[in-house]
Amino acid sequence: MAAPAPTRDRWLGPLLLRLHFYAAILVAPFILISAASGALYALTPQLEQVVYSDELTAPSDGSPLPLAEQVAAAQEHVGEAAVVTAIRPAAEAGQTTRVMYADDSLGEGESRAIMLDPATAEIRGDLTVYGTSGSLPLRTWVDQLHRNLHLGEVGRLYSELSASWLGVVAAAGLGLWVRRARRARRARDVLLPDLRARGYRRTLSLHSSVGAWVLLGALFLSATGITWSRYGGGNIGTIREAFGFTTAAVSTELPQSSTADTDMDDMGGMDGMEDMEGMEGGEHAGHGAPQGAAAHHGADGAEDAGAADLGEIDRVLDAGRAANIDTGLVEIRPPGDESSAWAIEEIQRSYPTKVDAVAIDGGTLEVVDRTDFAEADLAAKLTRWGIDLHMGTMFGLVNQIILFVIASALVVMIIWGYLMWWQRRPTRGGRGPAKPPRRGALGRAPWWGTALVLLVAVGIGLMLPLMGVSLAAFVLVDAIAGGVRRRRLG
Repeated sequence: MAAPAPTRDRWLGPLLLRLHFYAAILVAPFILISAASGALYALTPQLEQVVYSDELTAPSDGSPLPLAEQVAAAQEHVGEAAVVTAIRPAAEAGQTTRVMYADDSLGEGESRAIMLDPATAEIRGDLTVYGTSGSLPLRTWVDQLHRNLHLGEVGRLYSELSASWLGVVAAAGLGLWVRRARRARRARDVLLPDLRARGYRRTLSLHSSVGAWVLLGALFLSATGITWSRYGGGNIGTIREAFGFTTAAVSTELPQSSTADTDMDDMGGMDGMEDMEGMEGGEHAGHGAPQGAAAHHGADGAEDAGAADLGEIDRVLDAGRAANIDTGLVEIRPPGDESSAWAIEEIQRSYPTKVDAVAIDGGTLEVVDRTDFAEADLAAKLTRWGIDLHMGTMFGLVNQIILFVIASALVVMIIWGYLMWWQRRPTRGGRGPAKPPRRGALGRAPWWGTALVLLVAVGIGLMLPLMGVSLAAFVLVDAIAGGVRRRRLG
């Protein structure tokens, strides 16, 4: 007589199977779009270099002109009425300098960027850029597809559903994989696909073995993607603020004594830099960070920003470099009113991370405030690194390749999942797709199992409201379908 199955195998396994099945069938289209667009996004830095080679490349190899002269050339190109919001000097020879302007005709986070040869001040391009990463139109289009399907705020609900349910599907898949591994005779039976099998078993072997290899990557993408979401990301931000796990933002507010004793009539300023947390996400910061990555490129304060003495930019940059700016990848933002300072921020997102920032009084060249990434708490650093890993910038090409492989694997796994659904269709009495795993798993669970499942479901629903609502809808629809089926059979 065979030994009875362990209690958890009578309820936990079937429950995970049903959860994995329903979530995959109903939410997989969202994950498929997110993964496919994410794979494409991983390739965009190289695509930008090809598509915008003229704008990004400076043909001259001479010494760069003073930044003030480069800005003056850009200003002459766009007209004196245009307001400079930021300047990004060429980081190395062969690259162009960017001078960015506010433009009311552009969308949130977008700026008009004039690219010029730093050695000759020749205008090389005039393009729209987006976010702290300064992505050009091609990458911006792919990013908006990945972020919201080009549907604005409503479209962001798709990406939040995708990020939230990806983690659930992956976790449930892990539980099923563990069950399968316990029954396997050899490790290779669950880590490598059985290519000798045919039909459904071959597809299942491919699906589960590939899933085992990309599991950690899928969970990472889910967790980091949620931090950018509207509702779940907002809750995470609230928790981080409550525990003080936020990155200090540099303040550009000038001391009262400075504005009183110094003639600042020819200067302007900003109301203060955005929280570094908001700026650091590049184009993805718009996924739900409390403060948009490129909000400082917007038109707020633009009416006064033109008063800044841009001729002082070289002296201001030198003062910043004497403080804590030690990388070529920097963004300089002029003040917008007489009570504000210049802001200089490092924007090197690759490892080692360089995101220090400093505020400089344009009249005295004194440091008003500074932030140093090395002094940030571990939670803030992990957030920064998580964002950069998700966007493929932390380790350059290697990071991009890994993201492309993981995202592509998710696409293939979803296709295999739907193929299994079809391959399990009844061969007699109908040709439709497979029926879901049978109900009643939770009813066979011990009291503590039921309590644990309900506790986890409520906790996730509160933390990730959109996922909680969709989960409740799944349960409700399933219960109605089950009731209708029982009446027909009865």
